[in-house]
Amino acid sequence: MLYVAGRVGHGWDQLGKRTSDEDYFALLRSLKRRPVDYFKMFYADTAQFGSLASTKCGLDFFGVDHVLFASDCPFEPQPGIYIRETLQVMRGLELPEADLAKICHGNAMRLIPNLKLES
Repeated sequence: MLYVAGRVGHGWDQLGKRTSDEDYFALLRSLKRRPVDYFKMFYADTAQFGSLASTKCGLDFFGVDHVLFASDCPFEPQPGIYIRETLQVMRGLELPEADLAKICHGNAMRLIPNLKLES
């Protein structure tokens, strides 16, 4: 998402300057925030097939409060590889324990209040 941050940031700030069939200026004026700020309200996950760089990009854009642990494990070529690689990436981020806990389970528990984790 960080790669498109400029497009959804400054790019979408220009909405309506090149179109004549819709009144996008009125749409922009009706928004309480910049379009990029709405994109940052989404949640992302860590299912990046073991890519440290793309995981860092996601964290830079969404922040630790809007990222959830995920691994795409049903689609892996060999059992457990995506989980292992994603955990390795998480360790490689060198995040404070509190931030790591948010990503690994805290954010999910906040979003799904009745979620129970089993030990």
